[in-house]
Amino acid sequence: MSPTEETRSEEPVHSALVAAHIVYGLHTVAIVLGITGSATVIGGFIGSVPSIIAVIINYWKRGGARDSWAASHYRWQIRTFWFALLWLLASLLLVVTVVGAPLGLGLLAALTLWLIYRIARGWLRLFDKRPMYD
Repeated sequence: MSPTEETRSEEPVHSALVAAHIVYGLHTVAIVLGITGSATVIGGFIGSVPSIIAVIINYWKRGGARDSWAASHYRWQIRTFWFALLWLLASLLLVVTVVGAPLGLGLLAALTLWLIYRIARGWLRLFDKRPMYD
């Protein structure tokens, strides 16, 4: 086993695990608000208060997960947010054009499913105390 693999097997600080659970929970709340509210799921995920707080917590607490299996969850959560924002912007650019509107709407639907998958998969792996990347 290489030194990198050994370091990554260290247990994270307990508060880092709690914060990762809170972040998954806040993102889930944002998705549910998007489904039940007037906003889209993507809009609820990117622009809602729970999701913004989740990203702030991610950046604030990820140091406690460094060199442990939990660091992959922080990377997963942060990338989920920023990639969702990127694809939302691309979708909106397509939607405002007459020709690209069907593609943009399809992309928004796919992005919704992708977000639900990313949050569910990540949270389940965190409950199992497994890294995101084996």
